[in-house]
Amino acid sequence: MISLTSPFLKNILLLSLSASFLVAAEPTASPTPTPPSFKILEIPEKGAYSGAYVDFGDGEDGVTLEGIEKFQQLVGKHQAIISFGSFWARQQFPKEQVNLVRSYGAVPLIYWSPWDEPFDQERGPDKFSLEKILDGTWDHYIDAWADGAKSVPEQFFVSFACEMNGTWFPWSGYFYRQKIEHEKPIHIQGMEHLFYDRKMEKNFLVGAEKYKKAYRYVVNRVRARGATNILWVFQVNNYSYPNNSWNLAAVYYPGPEYIDWLAMSLFGKQYTKEEWDVFPPLLEWPYKELCALDPKKPIMVAEWGVAEPHGSGDKGAWYSDGCRLMISKEYPRLKAAVVWHERWANPDESFSNLRVNSSRKALKAYREGISSPLWLDSPLWKK
Repeated sequence: MISLTSPFLKNILLLSLSASFLVAAEPTASPTPTPPSFKILEIPEKGAYSGAYVDFGDGEDGVTLEGIEKFQQLVGKHQAIISFGSFWARQQFPKEQVNLVRSYGAVPLIYWSPWDEPFDQERGPDKFSLEKILDGTWDHYIDAWADGAKSVPEQFFVSFACEMNGTWFPWSGYFYRQKIEHEKPIHIQGMEHLFYDRKMEKNFLVGAEKYKKAYRYVVNRVRARGATNILWVFQVNNYSYPNNSWNLAAVYYPGPEYIDWLAMSLFGKQYTKEEWDVFPPLLEWPYKELCALDPKKPIMVAEWGVAEPHGSGDKGAWYSDGCRLMISKEYPRLKAAVVWHERWANPDESFSNLRVNSSRKALKAYREGISSPLWLDSPLWKK
């Protein structure tokens, strides 16, 4: 008879208890994830989505089905993406505009801009400042906007507070930098950028940090309300202005968990006094800059266009180069481009005509360039 206190029995009991513990601790099969209640947009394997902004007025939100269809007839192609604005001054989700774009058969791209009327550029922060977003002043509006967004039965794009690396919008990092009395610029041979030493650079980076916090705050709050059908777009100007280290795209990037698509605005000459720039260099380096932010995320040219030059350049050639290059093997991650079709009056009584039909030559070049089957005319939805 074996004693209950014998080492042999103790070892048997320990092994038995260990086996019981292992069986009990074995993880159970994880539940099957619930499929989303909305349709998922495919990233094109070949080619890129064709899109347009169609002169929707001062608030960029005067969307009409007639205007979109007229643009389609003009360029000879249905659009996969239609973009428009949703400025915080309106204080509501643009349900009517979204439904018009959806009824046309395109994906909405919404420029969601914390901007108060009048929508004047280069005047600095207004009542929708980054500080007011972060202190919760506009939580009720963000929540209501998110409630409207989550009712959309497909994914759609939202570009929040775009072109923050410029000086024209009130959320620009430029307006939130700390002032430095004695700046000591240093030039790096072979680069056009102007860099500041590390100590001074920290003072300028205050604006970028505040922007990132505000972007994350908004995304987190929208997702918490259940609006998970949004494809968040990080949209910079193709070249930073000022083009300094403290103002480059990387310092504003909220992080991969907050962004679905990387994007740039790409404009050639817009005003009479500007010099003419050919298309290729406007895309080449900024594309590499975006690629460096994340190795896999798709890239969009969320706005692109150029004014009629009136003799100082060739708008037709500019369109031809753009339409060809953006779907070429040189830019494999570029999966969408939205042309900016607008004409506006300037304070000096001149006009900036970025419409694709600003001249017969420009329209002919755009129609021919966008006619390639690699420019996709409809969104692809996962089945």
